[in-house]
Parts: sequence; structure tokens; C-alpha cells
Amino acid sequence: MIGSGAAEPTQLVDALVRDGEHLADNEIVHLLTLGPAPYVRPEFSARFRHAAFFIGPNVRGAVQEGRADFIPVFLSELPRLIESRRVPIDVALLQVSPPDAHGYVSLGVSVDIVRAAVAAARLVIAEVNPRMPRTHGDSFLPVADIDWLVAVDCPVLELPFAAPDAVSAAIGEHVAGLVPDGATLQTGIGEIPNAVLQALGNKHDLGMHTEMLSDAVIDLVQSGVLTGKRKTLLPGKVVTSFVMGTRRLYDWVDDNPAVEMRPSDFTNDPMVIARNDRMVAVNSALAVDLTGQVAADTLNGAFFSGIGGQVDFVRGAARSKGGKSVIALRSTARSGQVSRIQATFGPGAGVVTSRGDVRYVVTEYGIADLWGKSVRERSVILMELAHPEHRRELMTEAKLRKYVFQDQRQSVVTPDVVRPEVLLLKDGVAVHIRNLRTSDERALQDLFYRLSDDSVYQRFLCHKVRHSREEIAMLADFTDAANGALVATGNQESEELLGVARYDRDSVTNYADFAVVVRDDWHGRGIGSALFERLGRMALARGVRGFTADVLVTNGRMLAMLNRSGHQLNSELAAGVQHFEIRLDSSDPSLEPQPPLASRPAEP
Repeated sequence: MIGSGAAEPTQLVDALVRDGEHLADNEIVHLLTLGPAPYVRPEFSARFRHAAFFIGPNVRGAVQEGRADFIPVFLSELPRLIESRRVPIDVALLQVSPPDAHGYVSLGVSVDIVRAAVAAARLVIAEVNPRMPRTHGDSFLPVADIDWLVAVDCPVLELPFAAPDAVSAAIGEHVAGLVPDGATLQTGIGEIPNAVLQALGNKHDLGMHTEMLSDAVIDLVQSGVLTGKRKTLLPGKVVTSFVMGTRRLYDWVDDNPAVEMRPSDFTNDPMVIARNDRMVAVNSALAVDLTGQVAADTLNGAFFSGIGGQVDFVRGAARSKGGKSVIALRSTARSGQVSRIQATFGPGAGVVTSRGDVRYVVTEYGIADLWGKSVRERSVILMELAHPEHRRELMTEAKLRKYVFQDQRQSVVTPDVVRPEVLLLKDGVAVHIRNLRTSDERALQDLFYRLSDDSVYQRFLCHKVRHSREEIAMLADFTDAANGALVATGNQESEELLGVARYDRDSVTNYADFAVVVRDDWHGRGIGSALFERLGRMALARGVRGFTADVLVTNGRMLAMLNRSGHQLNSELAAGVQHFEIRLDSSDPSLEPQPPLASRPAEP
């Protein structure tokens, strides 16, 4: 077995290939390694056969061409697999730090499955590198446990920091909205994990329990965001099994008692993970189908990576008190040509995480909470996370498979003109305002059934006792050109709608009829005024000249809201109904675009 990640002993690997003419039929196993893998070259096939626990770029071609093998296994179970000799390790090749005064070396940046390999191996050979960080936790090894020491002095392998682009940054913002203060995090390495960590700058007392650690963690620690004070397991400690990044990261973990290195059967054990309250696990995927299945180790029918720790953390977070598991991915691949949200997976695709395990799915277009959702509901909400250019095809496929109603409508709304906002009510309660989505049909129906008879009459100007799915589907159907709608929810994850505002534009006059309704038990708290203000902002941005509305003279709340709005109102009274025309003025400061996710006080 070859040491993992950045701790790959590259000089031992080079010597193994260069001076191994006498070797035959040796099997080489390891997790992802950052350095070269010359042993998988075709000319060495008689000497070496590689079996990958996780497929990295350096061995991917060999696996896909059948010159190397893939062992699917949960990372949490790998140490036991080695210790039981189901996968027998005869020789362990490592890289360690120099011995300390007590005769102990440190396994440095990779403890993961290396400790189990050292315990199981009949022969342990280690590069001793003064540039290898001396890490704390379960990383120390007596020199006496090593059979041969090879002195080297070379840079530890580095993984450049992947700076997030605009798409990754949008995903990071969405995921950050799911992270409460005091949460304990698990993230991976790459653009999206880096974007998530960078988006957490306004959080407090976060913790870290993860299988891998990257550069992005340093800034959170140094800014005082990631303190670990509220962790319920190993408080104050950043817990990880391996570290992979730049020299800046290696210098930071060197002799840092706040970083706790542990083997994979600890960091990835779902029962251990669940001991962290408010555990938020963020994992990536190659594709998600409309039922919620996650493909993470295959691409185009070929093995691409591995199971790794995704399922471990998905299940551990699900069992954590207040925990959440998140699958985060871009909506497309191949420069937008391929949708990562798919109706169904193609031949050869592997499901790493089952549809029953998946909770949150996030793309740059938003968040889908799949817990407790039917296949029909999942299909609709996941299509909203797909790129708009792929949604029509997905809907066609969903109808063919009877996943959705045959008359299911589909939103063609492009990314929000009005970004989600947090509204602080007078009593300090936070309300979230966002665009109405097609997947809100059931919640919108529930809102109308919760209204009092008076509120129903004032909203629809008639008595109604039934709100059919067909009617609700029409109200939840909108396009950028013709109409728009906003909803208020109790929190970003809430399934309950507290209020809704909608406008429908007349293409001739370029005025739009609007309506606002708020649940009776939330009246008088500023929600209606907030929805109306933001609806006006949305309409103005889309070129609407003004609003019209017919309001019953008995609807005192709506009349008061309009009078407080500050707009110039033109009205006519006829048969107990006040007809309003409201011109939207771009010079009105209340209609200027607002920053996303801004906490702003509610109007009186």
C-alpha cells in the first residue's frame, strides 16, 4: 500500500518502478494519491496490478482501460478491511516527519487508512522528510514500528487552491444559507467546497469534522468564524483524516494542537459523525436523477472516482441532532451541453447515494429539499435546479415515465431579478422572501385553505370553498415576460407559505394587475407591505409601467398598505370596489435593487 494524498512517498514509488525488475505479480493499493503512478503504465503490467480504493486522475485511464481494478468500499470501512486482511497488506510505503525527542514520527498530512496499513503490514518502509508537517491527534508512530527509514528532503506534494467562479460562488451562497450558527461542517476539496467555506464569513462558532482539509479552512479559523466552541464532540478541535492543499496549509497544521488527525474509521463512522450536533455534510456529485439518486463515482458509464466518504457523512449528518446533508453540484457539464440533473441515469452509471438517503440538493439555481417528497414532487423541484435550457427536455422525459402529471406546468423563469432576502419583523422574527416556484403548488394550495372566509373573499372577490389543483397550477405558473410572484416563508427551508404576491401584465397597457394575501395569523406584522414593495421592484426591473388592483372597501388592511406605500394612487369607487392605478416610478428609492440576503427591518 502506498501512502495517501499529499503524503505519497514519491521517491519510494520511483525506486519501486526503476529498480523493480525482479518483481512480479505485485498488487498496489491506495486511496487518491497526488503524485505520479508509473506502476500503471502498460509496460509494467507483469510486475504490478493496481487496485484503487478511490480513482484519482493518475490511475483513471488504467482503470477505465481494464489495466487496473476498482474496489468499491465506504471509507469508514477501509481500515477494518485492511486490519481483517480481507485486503492483505504485506508492505506499507509511507512518508513521515522526523522523529521527536521521544522517538515518535508523525504520519503528517495523511492518517486516514495509513495507520491501519502500518498495523497490518509485514514490512514498513518510510521516507523521513523534514518538510512533512508534524500533526497532532492519532498521527504518532514509534520509530520502532518502521522497518526501514529513507532520508529525503523534498517538497510535500501540493494541490493548488481552486478559486471559485461565479457558478460555484452561487452554489456556495445557497449552501451557506443552510448552515446555522454553531454547526459542525464536513466539506471536500475543490471549487464548490471552497465557495461554500468562503460564503460562511457571517456565521458564528462553526466547527469542523471532516475526512479532508483544504486551504479554505484557514481563513475561517483566523477570522474567528470557525472556533469549534459549540461542537459536541471534541470541542475546539478541527478533526480530519487527511490534509491536502498548498504549503500555506501544511505550515498551518504543523504542530497545531487545534488540528486533530484521526483514522478514517473514526472520522467517517456515521455513529461518530452523528455525535456532532448540527452536523452539516456537503458533498459533490457527477449527476442527480429526478428521483433523487446520486451518481458520484461513474461518468459516461465508466468508473471515475469512488464511493469515498459521501454515504458515511450523508447518513451521519442525517442522524445528528439538527443535522443536514447536502449534495452540491453544477447544473451542467461540458460547457452547458449536458445536464447534471437527469431524468434517469444511462447504462453503466452507478448510484453511490440512494434516493432514500438524499436530503438537500443544491445547484446554482437554488435548493431542493427532498425529504418526505414523492417522486412527482422531487421531479418538479429538481427540474427547477436544472439549467433552463434543459428543463423542457426533462419535463418531457418525466411525463413519459409518469413521474409527474401529464398536464404538469413548468416555470421558464430565468435566475431571480429579486434575490432571496431575509426580512426582520418588528418582534425580531426572520421571514424569508423569494420567488414563487412551480414546486410550491402544494404549499400555495395549503396557504389558501388556511385563509379565513373573509380573507378568501377579499383576495378573490367571491366566496370559495375549494382551491383545485388546476387552479393552483395556473397561479404557480409564470414567465418573466408576463408575470411574476413572490412568497414569504418562515425560514429558508420552510414548506409553509406565510404570504404570496403576484402580478399579471397586460401586454397592451403594460400595466399589471396585482394581488397580495397573507395568512390571517400573520396579519399586521409587515409581511404584506414587504411583499408589495419587492413585487414592485421585480415588476419595474422587468419593464412594467405600473400596477392595477380592485380592492373591496371593506378590505381595510389592503387599503392601509397602499396608502402607506408612498406611491401616487389614482382610484375610482364603484359598487363597493375601489379600482387603483399605481405608477411605478424608477426614482422611488423603495424600488431600487437591494443586495441579496440582506437583513432589513419590516415596515410598520
